[in-house]
Amino acid sequence: MGRTREAGCVAAGVVIGAGACYCVYRLTWGRDENEKIWDDDDEDDEEESSDIVETWIENGKGAKANAGMGSEARLQGDSKVKAEVGMVLESGSDVKAEVHLGPQSGGGLEAKAKALFSTLKEQASAKAGRGARLGTISGNRTLAPSLPCPGGRGGGCHPTRSGARAGSRASGKNKGRTRGKSTRTPATAWPVRRGKFNFPYKIDDILGAPDLQKVLNILERSNDPFIQEIALVTLGNNAAYSFNQNAIRELGGLPIIAKLIKTKDLIIREKAYNALNNLSVNAENQGKIKTYISQVCDDTMICRLDSAVQMAGLRLLTNMTVTNHYQHLLSYSFPDFFALLFLGNYFTKIQIMKLIINFTENPAMTRELVSCKVPSELISLFNKEWDREILLNILTLFENINDNIKSEGLASSKKEFSRSSLFFLFKESGVCIKKIKALANHNDLVVKVKVLKVLTKL
Repeated sequence: MGRTREAGCVAAGVVIGAGACYCVYRLTWGRDENEKIWDDDDEDDEEESSDIVETWIENGKGAKANAGMGSEARLQGDSKVKAEVGMVLESGSDVKAEVHLGPQSGGGLEAKAKALFSTLKEQASAKAGRGARLGTISGNRTLAPSLPCPGGRGGGCHPTRSGARAGSRASGKNKGRTRGKSTRTPATAWPVRRGKFNFPYKIDDILGAPDLQKVLNILERSNDPFIQEIALVTLGNNAAYSFNQNAIRELGGLPIIAKLIKTKDLIIREKAYNALNNLSVNAENQGKIKTYISQVCDDTMICRLDSAVQMAGLRLLTNMTVTNHYQHLLSYSFPDFFALLFLGNYFTKIQIMKLIINFTENPAMTRELVSCKVPSELISLFNKEWDREILLNILTLFENINDNIKSEGLASSKKEFSRSSLFFLFKESGVCIKKIKALANHNDLVVKVKVLKVLTKL
């Protein structure tokens, strides 16, 4: 009975060991197959596993039933064990270890079974380890932070889907953990302009000459748009004070600031216009800025309609034409000014009318002004639907031109002007005068007084 019991225990141990090996296989290497093949082969694996389990159970019972037949039973049990081990080795993919068991004593058979179990476990663990390392390399692929995204500015950058899926397939973790922790890298954003330079002053600080010199040096030497913007805003705020307007000019700051009106960066150009605008209040500064006024005018006319940089350019041109000294430098742009007056939005209309009014206050500019071509739709500015500021400005413009035509004696030379000229629109067509008379009943008292003043001069 001792030999029989020993043979039965050995057979049961081999059954348990093989079953454990199969479980290790299913939990490790079996997960390396892709999901589609896994689903397709799932039924085949279940049929094979059920056949193997049934075979092991039948063989185990056969070993126990024949345990009392002595050495012959042991030889039969050894041969059955060898056959069963061969079946397990054939069902496990990529496991190529060959084990040959001969008719030995019970102790030798038990040692062989333990050796088989250890060999299968080591091979499964080694392959699982290789799969995990592959998943770490392929699944955690990232983009270099210095490279721009291949998409648009708003587009994100991700590794390819095949690379991410390859990492999840090759990893030795189970399916639930793979889905819980994604291997994709987050979208790489486009670089945002950040200032790493610690600017020594606040933009609203009132600086003296030594500090202004430092800011001008920073502005001249730096190519960083962020630093340039801060320096220009600081200089523009200080240029609002008369004592600093002289200091910046004496420190050679005007050419440094004016150099930046040529930049393609619209924000920098706008800040440069604003700084020059505050500096242009000083008469001596205007003598320096006049060198750049034609370029400012051209850039202002061709930039985007109603943009911030266009408004900043118009404010600078308005300040430069307050006096009569430099108005002749802009006379070639009169048709553009009137076209912008018609096309611009409310704020652009207000600013361009202030600019044109500066020209109308100089009688020497009247002939060039009234002879330029203007859109006939300009007459729509005399409609009562406009608010007070628009109406007061357009009435002032008409009043000044009418006075200058009389003072310069241009009424007698009306044949010199074409039907598309400002002279014909304001004086000869008669439409403008009808529009002004219609405003005499305007609800706004200030507008009504202005209309009556204009009508008395006709």
